[in-house]
Amino acid sequence: MTSIAIIGAGLSGLTAAKILEGYANITIFEKSRGVSGRMSTRRSEAYSFDHGAQYFKVKSDEFKEFITPMILDGTIKTWDARLVEFKNRQLTERQKWKQSDPYYVGVPGMNSIAKHLAKDLSVCLNVCVKTLKKNNNKWQLKDGSDKPLGEYDWVISTIPPEQALKVLPESIPFVEKISDFKMKSCFALMLGFKKILPLEFDAAVVHGEDISWISVDNSKPGRNKNFSLLVHSTNQWADEHFEDNREQLIELLRNQTSKVINCDLNNATHQVIHGWRYANIEKRSGETHYLDNNQNIAVCGDWFIQGRVESAFISGFEMATNLLNSLNLGEKNGE
Repeated sequence: MTSIAIIGAGLSGLTAAKILEGYANITIFEKSRGVSGRMSTRRSEAYSFDHGAQYFKVKSDEFKEFITPMILDGTIKTWDARLVEFKNRQLTERQKWKQSDPYYVGVPGMNSIAKHLAKDLSVCLNVCVKTLKKNNNKWQLKDGSDKPLGEYDWVISTIPPEQALKVLPESIPFVEKISDFKMKSCFALMLGFKKILPLEFDAAVVHGEDISWISVDNSKPGRNKNFSLLVHSTNQWADEHFEDNREQLIELLRNQTSKVINCDLNNATHQVIHGWRYANIEKRSGETHYLDNNQNIAVCGDWFIQGRVESAFISGFEMATNLLNSLNLGEKNGE
């Protein structure tokens, strides 16, 4: 069978792997210790935080069909949150999300979706692909220690564009196009409390501040009841302060959040910050992936469209579908 290496175990990579599964031998390489990319969940002490993607909605029929089995088995549920908006530190709007227009989350964490998709796949964790080299029509992959990671007929990169440029050979035609993509960063502040805070919302959109989003993560279905507050910074502020001292950033974001919601957060027993270097990108139109049948290499990711969950799916789905059509692989192995 055709052998394919996929770099990155976020939703784009896992979607592509599920589409190609059975038609080819798939190996996924992920530099982190777990799958999910920005659909991650961090558990620490008594608290749990979806510190990347907070929720997602569904627009396309293909995505709806893709997630339906996970809805049926309880891996995905709706989050019927009480949403508010703050402008100039004043609460200006209030609404309740409804099941008729569902906002979905993974259960018991956002990373449950990626874990579900990856459970029957060959995934190599804590492995960072550093170099690709063509030899006798095969792609040779090596890690940072120059350790061989195998030879493959095809390589699919699903990592952010800035990282992909460090791995992909300059001879690939679409490398220059990738350099046009610039992702924005974001900070995730995770605060855990021994007591429930008297907040009248589960999620909040914030305008005119260095923070953009606040959520009571334990209000999502399937979570433990320990009070967990997640705060996202704006992309612009994160870009300007990404190299700053993390303890100072915690204090700045915590204090600003306290003023916005009019609640003192200094007594949080758990205070951690995570910096997402590549978190979001301006909405784009046009190609959803790159695929080169001459050199047997492809690139996909949410950054082709926008930093959203369904964008990651669409990019991986359309790339894998086009790859199947171009390879004319026919029926699945064993069918």
